[in-house]
Amino acid sequence: MFALGEENVFDVSGMRELPQRKSIRLRGYNYSSNGAYFITICVKDKHKVLGEIVGRDTLGAPFMRLSEYGGIVNKEIEEMSTHYNGVVVDKFVVMPNHVHIIVSIGRDGAPGVSRPTTALIPTIVAALKMKTNRAIGFSIWQASYHDHIIRNIEEYQRIWKYIDENPSHWVEDCYYNV
Repeated sequence: MFALGEENVFDVSGMRELPQRKSIRLRGYNYSSNGAYFITICVKDKHKVLGEIVGRDTLGAPFMRLSEYGGIVNKEIEEMSTHYNGVVVDKFVVMPNHVHIIVSIGRDGAPGVSRPTTALIPTIVAALKMKTNRAIGFSIWQASYHDHIIRNIEEYQRIWKYIDENPSHWVEDCYYNV
């Protein structure tokens, strides 16, 4: 209880503490450093609004038929490299309720990159979410996203293959039955 002059002015014994959101970013890591990043962004409440896995392509693999919202997301990801100097979208897939992207950042004369960048991964993701939400007319994304710093070529190739084959494994995907 409140009492003038006491250090503890609130009695919180009957109140439950609200959960604290903890950062999933690697503490102390500069997310504008040269390198490749694997990013996964999920639709709010895992609603399957970006399209559906249908049919087979000419090679027999299932493919993603994008909804109107999925088309907007696809377009914004394709254009991402044009908005940031030194940022390249190497590989991506739009799934029914999430997207996977490999983004490479090259600065200061890194191979294949002619201009430095000041863009950070969180800035790029925030801009993607903002642009797609604006084009759609409401917010479709969950609050956060998952990122992974790709540390070597073997990991890069494994993640590339995972993205490439993701539509084929949709029914086994952890987001399938949500």
